[in-house]
Amino acid sequence: MALHQASGRASLGFALSALTAACWATLPVALKLTLAVLDPITLTWFRFLVAALLTGAWLALRGQLGGYGALGRRGWMLMAVAAAMLVGNYVFYLLGVQRTTPGNAQLIIQLAPLLMALGGIWVFGERFRAAQWLGLALLAGGMGLFFSDQLRAAVDAPGYVQGSLLVVLAAVVWAVYALAQKQLLVKLGSMRILVFIYAVAALALWPFATPAALGRLDAAQWALLAFCALNTVVAYGAFAEALAHWEASRVSAVLATTPLLCLAAVAAVHALWPASLAPEPIALAGWIGALLVVAGSASVSLLGKR
Repeated sequence: MALHQASGRASLGFALSALTAACWATLPVALKLTLAVLDPITLTWFRFLVAALLTGAWLALRGQLGGYGALGRRGWMLMAVAAAMLVGNYVFYLLGVQRTTPGNAQLIIQLAPLLMALGGIWVFGERFRAAQWLGLALLAGGMGLFFSDQLRAAVDAPGYVQGSLLVVLAAVVWAVYALAQKQLLVKLGSMRILVFIYAVAALALWPFATPAALGRLDAAQWALLAFCALNTVVAYGAFAEALAHWEASRVSAVLATTPLLCLAAVAAVHALWPASLAPEPIALAGWIGALLVVAGSASVSLLGKR
């Protein structure tokens, strides 16, 4: 199977990457609030179900719901890997968010685009200039500084370290999914790949979910749940298309800014509804780490050349 090559439409790739970052920045806040009234498996199952139905309906209306015969044996094996890894990412990340803070979870999950960037270099032959390697080092150092600051602030929080480790695991399996998804673009369009993964994930989680719990939600809780589900469709649709038009390493650099956007979202929700979500306890070292993340991300995405 030939290796996938980006279309070269860098502006479109950047715009889609930025949209993905905005969706993922607000998602941890919505998930944290929704987990107060719904268990993680049911929440994940519902997100995949809605994503499968909406994406499948959109493809069916356009006459594009098919073409899977082109995958071949290796393609189907890669599709199975992608589906399993994305289900693992959703479940591990949600379990991690349940035990830690949205900002910390979003910071740790940035290991995923870092791993995707390195995978893009190793698997797809994408190249980094010296300035980009420096940016990657700044980004990694900034994440470490931010996490150490957060760890000191929440050292007595029950389950905090366990939640952080679950998010690390979510990052690892997501990077595997992302690289598999990019290679599958050689045979299938991004939305056809995603609708299959969504459907498989919804069926796999169905026996472990509790659909009856949805009937106990009020209007505000339903609104949060709907946001979580629609966020899935928009974010992964934009992400998949970004990979079609831009190198995986560049996409990962834009996604690395997501923690700062998440911190802004947490601050906004706390300002509007103080009782619903606690603020993120960030000291000077944490803010320095966040700025290093931004600087490293800018270096990787803006100073590169194929």
